[in-house]
Amino acid sequence: MEIKKTTLNGLFIVHPSKFNDERGFFTRIFCKEKFSDIGFKNEFVQSNYSFNLHKGTIRGMHFQKPPYNEAKLIRCIKGSINDVAIDLRKNSPTFLQHYSIELNESNILSILIPEGFAHGFQTLQDNSVLLYHHTQYYTPLAEDGIRFDDPILNIKWTLPPVMVSNKDKSYKLIDNNFKGIIYEL
Repeated sequence: MEIKKTTLNGLFIVHPSKFNDERGFFTRIFCKEKFSDIGFKNEFVQSNYSFNLHKGTIRGMHFQKPPYNEAKLIRCIKGSINDVAIDLRKNSPTFLQHYSIELNESNILSILIPEGFAHGFQTLQDNSVLLYHHTQYYTPLAEDGIRFDDPILNIKWTLPPVMVSNKDKSYKLIDNNFKGIIYEL
């Protein structure tokens, strides 16, 4: 397993080692010791499964407000997605920058998203499935989001959006007065 930095401060891509034989393959997707080597000492307390029926579906851009902010480990276990993370940390050198990566069942990559980021994705195939691991429990009163089509963020989605929930469409656009969310870096 190799964990590589991205262009965003604190955001990592997990490259698992794949061991193939006549039965298929085996890979390790999480190792506390390896994650500790990059400074990740949090504990995953909740895992979620997301099934997405249609190609072009967008979910996001979601986060939980402090003190319920959470880190996430995301993996696409069936199909393919364009995964996007946005740095919302007020004092970060990569504030309001985003990072996109294709996660799919073939490349078996994962993305480790730190606290203080918004997260979302677009499905690139029908019947795509994701597995999420969270460091905080889902807290409805702390839930928030940013619009997936915010012009300030200028996210280049791979496909035209075909399905977006009303809730995700209703998140506010960022304006020039947006100061970010205060997280410790």
